[in-house]
Amino acid sequence: MQNIKDLFEVFPRAGRVEWIGIRPERRGAVSVVESVEVSTKGGLAGDHYSGQSGNRHVTLIQAEHLPVVAALTGRDALDPALLRRNLVISGINLLALKDHRLQFGDPASGGVVLQITGQCHPCSKMETALGPGGYNAMRGHGGLTAKVIQGGTIGAGDPVVVLH
Repeated sequence: MQNIKDLFEVFPRAGRVEWIGIRPERRGAVSVVESVEVSTKGGLAGDHYSGQSGNRHVTLIQAEHLPVVAALTGRDALDPALLRRNLVISGINLLALKDHRLQFGDPASGGVVLQITGQCHPCSKMETALGPGGYNAMRGHGGLTAKVIQGGTIGAGDPVVVLH
């Protein structure tokens, strides 16, 4: 029998990048892109956080949470751009990844590596973007923040692997 610490390291399959969005200016519209250049000094090229140091180069949200937030706000579907996150990831429980590293793209070529740094809590903008109750609908579903450890390119459809 495995102990709990061992179980924290078991992820049965790779995830996948489903969507990429960058925010060229603070409080501006989100631009949907098919791929984005990522650097250790600047985070995502073209994003308003680009060039800032710290633990919030990239924000990630769980694809499987989008239908939940949609249902909680009375919608049939939810455009990820409304949530103002950079990457929508499917297939891996993001909340299980605190302090883990993720590799994006082809492992043979190195790929982009992100270090998960914490939760990305919703802000008051969610009430405006999603309507009354939007802030509370996002609580527990806001995703994670990450810093760039190794740069490169992240593309929609790329595999996402948890590094040990």
